[in-house]
Amino acid sequence: MINVTKTFLPPQEEYNSYVKRAWDKIWLTNRGELTIELEDKLKSFLNVSHLTITNNGTIPLQIALKLFGKGGEIITTPFSYVATSAAIVWENCTPVFTDIHPEYLTIDETKIEEAITSKTTAILATHVFGNPCHLNEIEKIAKKHNLKVIYDAAHCFGVKYNKQSVFNFGDVSTCSFHATKIFHTGEGGAMFCNNDEIHHQLYYSHNFGHNGPLAFHGLGINAKISELQSAMGLAVYPYLDHIFEERKKVVDFYNKNLDLNKIQVLKIRENTEWNYSYYPAVFDSEETLLKVTEALGKENITPRRYFYPSLNTIEYTKGQTMPVSESIASRVLCLPLYVGLSTEDLEKIVQIINSQIK
Repeated sequence: MINVTKTFLPPQEEYNSYVKRAWDKIWLTNRGELTIELEDKLKSFLNVSHLTITNNGTIPLQIALKLFGKGGEIITTPFSYVATSAAIVWENCTPVFTDIHPEYLTIDETKIEEAITSKTTAILATHVFGNPCHLNEIEKIAKKHNLKVIYDAAHCFGVKYNKQSVFNFGDVSTCSFHATKIFHTGEGGAMFCNNDEIHHQLYYSHNFGHNGPLAFHGLGINAKISELQSAMGLAVYPYLDHIFEERKKVVDFYNKNLDLNKIQVLKIRENTEWNYSYYPAVFDSEETLLKVTEALGKENITPRRYFYPSLNTIEYTKGQTMPVSESIASRVLCLPLYVGLSTEDLEKIVQIINSQIK
């Protein structure tokens, strides 16, 4: 079976050596030494000032929306994983969709202002497949209308824009450390910001609002990561360069060997150092996509319709028609991409796809 992704696992003995440290201290959660060590390593690697690791990648969105959404309207993208819209609705805010750019696949910044109303409190935009939104324009719009900016940067570990981490943009950026991601803790995530006061709010919000054991800064929830998860992150961390290099080889192979005259691939935004997180292939029609999927499936190759469906079509979002997003969502297929995908397997994948799009 060739799946769309495969979890990178470090040598088990290396993971076990970190677990033993937690075992020896009998400290499995509540920000033990492994969690603090991992945060320090990641801040250095990513060159960010404030980072709080969490138990998954969705709860940082919920915390940011709890702090800044204030039950208002959130301008957002219809082309993202369902967690983006679900978090908005879950926090009793209203998603207001703006269509996407047909090549970058991120929110179309030229359409944001027309969606702003007196009820708008924030913009929640997704850096799609690690491809940054138009950060400068979104910042200008937010400042003009006094709005907060939250970035769903779930796919963006290691991405740089204008030579700095994409996590340094917006009021809050979030990331996923799910097992399928480039860097992972099995299950986990993180939230980033550049502002001391916002960091303070995010930090206490992820730990029940605690101010020491007996007092509270304010409302909070349990978003803490365990030491067992942090142990996985520490074991994966030394292999990051290898992971990026191997994923780049897969992307380069697809770019060289797929018939790109008949497939649209992701246009990476200018001044971006991309992380090779996904390989979305956009076909000319949903019919072609289904034909390709069926042919790959016969060889036990499982790509993923990601993202599908367009989030404005989900019942609980009650969104208006978004023509570009709906069109892309019906035609996009993420191809297998992971460390250890052999040249033989890649040749098989490419041969099948090219044969179906003649």
